[in-house]
Amino acid sequence: MGTAEINNHQLIIHSHIITYGNAANEELSEMIREEIETMWNEPEASLMFDGLKFKVVFRITAAFIPGITDLDIYQNLDPRNNYFRIEEFAHGNISFVDGLGCNSGYFKLENLYKGSTTAAHEYGHTLGLDHPDDLDIRGKGVPGIMYPRGTLVDPQYQYDPCKPAGTTGGTMHPMYRRVLQEDISMLKLQQLNFENGNAIMGEFTNVWHPNHSDIDLNSFLA
Repeated sequence: MGTAEINNHQLIIHSHIITYGNAANEELSEMIREEIETMWNEPEASLMFDGLKFKVVFRITAAFIPGITDLDIYQNLDPRNNYFRIEEFAHGNISFVDGLGCNSGYFKLENLYKGSTTAAHEYGHTLGLDHPDDLDIRGKGVPGIMYPRGTLVDPQYQYDPCKPAGTTGGTMHPMYRRVLQEDISMLKLQQLNFENGNAIMGEFTNVWHPNHSDIDLNSFLA
């Protein structure tokens, strides 16, 4: 989730990443912030809006707030705020967000190594992007940021380029994902409801997540 601002031929997306949980810290929060901002600005994307060309710029800030409460998150009214619990353990063994165009989620620490692209991928979900329908992009080059694990790609983008496609090691390594101009276009920023040059992207979910280590799988799935 975030806000969009039209300013001097730039369309600026503002989002604020707030982390909490036993595995979160200031250093990790800054790494997440830097990955999101760097990757989403990498294509130097532009779009046409009202007959004018605008450069799309992402400005991401972050804060580690270890003592944040469920009430703090539930009462949030700032559309720039995105809340992510970070823990070593996650049911399902994956990081996730609470829907498309949301502002909350749960990150598994193991997924957040430098260069993993997990944070940038999940951020795309918070802006409303889903996984593509076609998960076999062999022959199409670099995978876009929204392709999930298991996608079939050219050998050089696999975990192991020597493995046959679809076998263990023969699927996309997330570190090869990149934000492309097509990903920016899919945001459909021109369709946002701008008022006085500003618009909101996404919807409030404001979910405070408990530590998955403290809840059993049956209650989690219920």
